[in-house]
Amino acid sequence: MNDDAQILIARLLTHQTLRRDDKMVKRALSDDLFRAEVDKRLLESGLKLIDNVYADHVTLALHRNVEPKIFGAKDIWQNNNFGLTRDGVALLVVLWAQIILPKRQRQETHQAIDVDQSDMFDKDAPIPRAEDTSIGISYTALLADFGDKLGKKTRMDMNLGLLSKLGFIERRGDVVLEGPLLDLLMDTDLLKERIINGALAEVFKRAPLAVARRRPVNEAANDAEPAVAEPAVTDAPADTAAPDTQA
Repeated sequence: MNDDAQILIARLLTHQTLRRDDKMVKRALSDDLFRAEVDKRLLESGLKLIDNVYADHVTLALHRNVEPKIFGAKDIWQNNNFGLTRDGVALLVVLWAQIILPKRQRQETHQAIDVDQSDMFDKDAPIPRAEDTSIGISYTALLADFGDKLGKKTRMDMNLGLLSKLGFIERRGDVVLEGPLLDLLMDTDLLKERIINGALAEVFKRAPLAVARRRPVNEAANDAEPAVAEPAVTDAPADTAAPDTQA
């Protein structure tokens, strides 16, 4: 068991994310003894396993108890370790709100994208996977709606490229899709009401810009607060590959 826990943690540190249907991940999510061993070894290193039933991946993040010692090491609290600027964090929150919140609603109502809505037994089915319920948004529409507020096309393209590299999103043509980290590292319970009833209230009064179904993805924010919402990314994943990323 110890060797398996070691291998799982090493794989997560190496790949940053693993799919929930991975054999060892499934064991960690279903075997209480194995999960306890994994959690114990992670805690000894100041880390924790991040998963939720709405996401198709799991990842690692700093344990809450060590965050002040890592993010508070400088004069200004570093609310994330991705090197995102203010407009980059703002764009991340906008994408999360536009992609994840509608997906969560479809999952909670057991409404897959291509499922017959008249199916009277759909509520008895398991929560649909993210890849069956996540819908992308149009880059053109995103630029039209938020470009002026988020640095115009040049800055938005740069930040989208960085978010894609970090694993928060994927881009396919004109469509921006959910990446493996987008639904893992944002605190939905904390942000949902603030975003829907606050910063993006006007946006959510419009019809959603749903343009494409998300396909399965492969395994693949710095010291400023977001411009459109008070909270920023709540958990930062461990990533040993990037020199500016803390575990």
